Amino acid sequence: MDKKKHGFLGNIPLLIVEMCVLLVAVGVMAVVVTMTGEVDHRDIDEEKIRINDEIVKKKTEEEQKPEEKEAEEEVESYRNIALFGVDARDGELGRGTRSDTIMIASINPNTQEIKLISVFRDTYLNLSNDTYNKCNTAYAQGGPEQAINMLNMNLDLDITDYVTIGFSGLMDAVDALGGIEMEITEAEIPHLNNYQLCMAQELGVDYTPVEKSGRQLLNGMQATAYCRIRYTKGDDFRRAQRQREVLAAMMEKAHGASLGTLTDMVNAVLPQVQTSLNVDEILSVLGNAGGYQVAESDGFPFEGGRAGANVGSKGSCVIPVDLEENVRQLHHVLYPEETYTPSKQVHEICEEIRKQTGEYLQ
Repeated sequence: MDKKKHGFLGNIPLLIVEMCVLLVAVGVMAVVVTMTGEVDHRDIDEEKIRINDEIVKKKTEEEQKPEEKEAEEEVESYRNIALFGVDARDGELGRGTRSDTIMIASINPNTQEIKLISVFRDTYLNLSNDTYNKCNTAYAQGGPEQAINMLNMNLDLDITDYVTIGFSGLMDAVDALGGIEMEITEAEIPHLNNYQLCMAQELGVDYTPVEKSGRQLLNGMQATAYCRIRYTKGDDFRRAQRQREVLAAMMEKAHGASLGTLTDMVNAVLPQVQTSLNVDEILSVLGNAGGYQVAESDGFPFEGGRAGANVGSKGSCVIPVDLEENVRQLHHVLYPEETYTPSKQVHEICEEIRKQTGEYLQ
């Protein structure tokens, strides 16, 4: 994976994005937006959003077996939202900025479950314009519309809404919760403290080293440093897992937090939020959100279905060695379907990825 020289804040957008999912999940974001109106709402151009015709046909087909009806209704109850984290120091959250983080949040208001899938930013995919590169290039080229189309095209999804978050506010948000409980290993301690040292020097503040392994309470700086670790076993994939684990810990802590505490946490990120969702939509999707739980959390491409390779001038990429199988597994995770057959479009993209990357994987 390529490294960016953005200082300690350059790697935290994923946590800001995941924190936004948390905020939405507890219903506080809608309340605060109603009071302050600070969220940058952007109506997405629906004509620019493309959904595979095979997916549309499947969802609108009138003739189906009775036993399939219940399963389809369950699938229809999900709301998929694209989440993008960008390193936007100038406050610009649209096109021209690469998304350091790409996530899919699948929300089921009937079961109050949230499923989170991190799409690794260096994944080699069709950018929705029949050019192939690291998938985070799509946001830079065409903003959220192209990035959504990239996800829909490669993954057989029907996403129409997004939330984009710029960096800032993570440490204050964790501190507003009173810290979070995390399990720290011996191998992680030196890297965690090294990141803290860099952060403290840039901010001109003190820090508290983590001195022992085991489950313990982390403050905002410690939690941010923990999420940046990528040098232990698992590299960047393990880092993404750490970030999802922090989300789960924040959600667990938020369930017992006061409205004032949650409001403080929301205020830490509101100035860096842009979304196609309005307050009414958030409320209609989430309703009574106090009981929402993260039911699934994983990274795409899935373990066992990905490989790393330097793809010429495009640099270090994550290759979905069999995109069709990865998409099949994705739908199995997101939806209560026993089987899923990827579309013809995904098959064609899969073959093209093999054609373009085969020599680099040998």
